[in-house]
Amino acid sequence: MTGIANYRDHDGLGLAALIRQKEVTPAELLEAAIAAAETADPLVHALAQKLYDYGHKAAAGPLPQGAFTGVPFLLKDIGAPLAGTTSSLGSRFFADMPPATMDSVLVERYKRAGLVIFGKTTTPEMALAASTEGSYVGATRNPWALDRTAGGSSGGAAAAVPAGIVPAAHASDGGGSIRIPSSCCGLFGMKPTRARNSAAPFAGEGWGSLSVNHVVSRSVRDSAALLDATQGYVPGDPYCAPAPIRPYLAEIGANPGQLRVALQTRPLSGVPVDPECERAAREAATLLESLGHHVEEATPPPGHWDELGPALWVLVASNVSLTLKLRAEQLGRPLRSDDVDPVTWSAVEFSAGLTVEDYPKALAAIHRQGRRMAEFHQTHDVILSPTLGQPPVPLGPQSTANPDVEAYARALAEFSPFTQLFNITGQPSMSLPLHWTPDGLPVGVMISGRFGEEGLLFRLASQIEQAKPWFHKTANLGQ
Repeated sequence: MTGIANYRDHDGLGLAALIRQKEVTPAELLEAAIAAAETADPLVHALAQKLYDYGHKAAAGPLPQGAFTGVPFLLKDIGAPLAGTTSSLGSRFFADMPPATMDSVLVERYKRAGLVIFGKTTTPEMALAASTEGSYVGATRNPWALDRTAGGSSGGAAAAVPAGIVPAAHASDGGGSIRIPSSCCGLFGMKPTRARNSAAPFAGEGWGSLSVNHVVSRSVRDSAALLDATQGYVPGDPYCAPAPIRPYLAEIGANPGQLRVALQTRPLSGVPVDPECERAAREAATLLESLGHHVEEATPPPGHWDELGPALWVLVASNVSLTLKLRAEQLGRPLRSDDVDPVTWSAVEFSAGLTVEDYPKALAAIHRQGRRMAEFHQTHDVILSPTLGQPPVPLGPQSTANPDVEAYARALAEFSPFTQLFNITGQPSMSLPLHWTPDGLPVGVMISGRFGEEGLLFRLASQIEQAKPWFHKTANLGQ
């Protein structure tokens, strides 16, 4: 194999096949990935840490024999402890944390699949924002338009993939943080069912059950095979997702049947939706009808968004505040407002006003919505909507360093009004890169399914990918 362009011609499973066929070595693939990173990262700023020596040592072998043996891979700089390395959480307050003493179970499973980890990707402070920018991390830029957001909070992961650095990268999603950057960067992004991937051994759950880990990828099959590699209960987990009936990779190419599709073009919050985003969803509805599915306009049970939105913020803000205060205890001093960005500090201030009953009240609210959604799915197999309310927006307003926190909140509400619903209910939800604006910006379409039914979503995504391929679309950053 010679040249970066050839490296980008393959997804992760394709690269692993080349290694098995002895057409390329893990060390050669790693050098191709590093070369791509050195070319692209000065433009997009996707890498928070370069762990090239770590990657070289792993690539020298021996590597475990898994589905992705020898394939270069990146971890998000939050939520994936890697023994011997630090995690900054996108914050100067955590920049000098001591190295992790052990891998998380998720990282262990990535390694067991044969992946070669060689870096960590950028995230906004505490993974709070839908755009990856802040005072410590700087700004991660969209490979398709460098003045635009790559999304968040897995913006570094999402920028690294179309930039040609890796075919897939670790990501996490507590309010849309896999699907938002996937939409912005023209990728496939699956948020799995609540607890599909274990948070062991360092936590029982993320953000009061809202957050789950997986990847962003160029191909559907990479996402399926990586979820096969990482999913499953770990003894001590407080709960787990229903076991899949067969490997997710076996769903690729399988017939999804004739599905009942609910088309939602207005978010429960009622904010306006950009015409390009609505057009993306309606075009996808037409495509699904051509594939034999039945589509009708239907809005998921609204519950009370004025209850659900605040409930989500109670869970997120209180968890973020606790993490910051524990870090301050380690440092032996009180937490100060200048330790973090203004948006992050707003979570601390908000949490200070909560009562002990507010947390179980918030949990009860999201659980009620889960019951409502389960009833809705008795008549609709999947829900189709825009992923976002807007195409990739300019950098700036959604930075965690924005001193006008109210302006930040308005920008977030307008940008991402669809994704949080499925963190609230814990359902699997995916963004597919099916639309492009006239000026060449990616716009994702979101399809969400019943709790525990990633298999059905992978079958449908595979059918759509075959009908309207996107793998050939790559950002040109001078490679």
